[in-house]
Amino acid sequence: MIRIEGLTKSFGKFKALDNINLQMQEGQAISLLGPNGSGKTTLIKSILGLVIPEKGKITINNHVVREDWAYRSKIGYMPQIGRYPDNMTIEQVIKMIKEIRKDHTQYDEELIYGFGLDKMKTKTMRSLSGGTRQKVSACLAFLFSPDIYILDEPTAGLDPLSSELLKEKMVKERAAGKLILITSHVLSDLEGIASHIIYLQDGNLMFYKTVEELQASTGESKLNKVIAQVMRTELPAMKHN
Repeated sequence: MIRIEGLTKSFGKFKALDNINLQMQEGQAISLLGPNGSGKTTLIKSILGLVIPEKGKITINNHVVREDWAYRSKIGYMPQIGRYPDNMTIEQVIKMIKEIRKDHTQYDEELIYGFGLDKMKTKTMRSLSGGTRQKVSACLAFLFSPDIYILDEPTAGLDPLSSELLKEKMVKERAAGKLILITSHVLSDLEGIASHIIYLQDGNLMFYKTVEELQASTGESKLNKVIAQVMRTELPAMKHN
């Protein structure tokens, strides 16, 4: 679904991504991890076509990103912080996005009703809490039932019930053969969702492994303990290789 070859991007003297090679397939839920400044955001923005790398190629569903922008209609993107016109209501924002995407006539509105946004649709974006704005972002990401989801800190600011609802939706979409790429600092939120882990550091790909492989190599079962063990033992060895 997504093939990344030799991706390199610098900002001045700072190399945000250094010769990244990845292949992501349908039915995977991939957790993109790494410390601040590791290149996670640059990688996501490169996939979305918002950052143009100086080297390398990204191919999505056989579309080369820099040559054909049509691929973006197959991606549902949930930003970490969604920004919407303050004076518009929830209903108006959703309607506006539907009108922009005239290629769709059927919509996945499961989260709209699950989050209860249908009952507060006349509220303006200005009046919403951060958590409710996050719910709007989630609903818009899933609205068109795309092949690929890119979710940036999706559960941040959500109450426990809404967080569980969103995680259940991710599991369902992965089971339907969708590709999900998730960034999250809350590893417990990825438990039972993530099938693979990508770890970036200083713009370099440190590893791309299945959760099962990492569990076997660390002897841990919980994802947060798995990653903690990898960071203590395996990452230092990788840096010296």
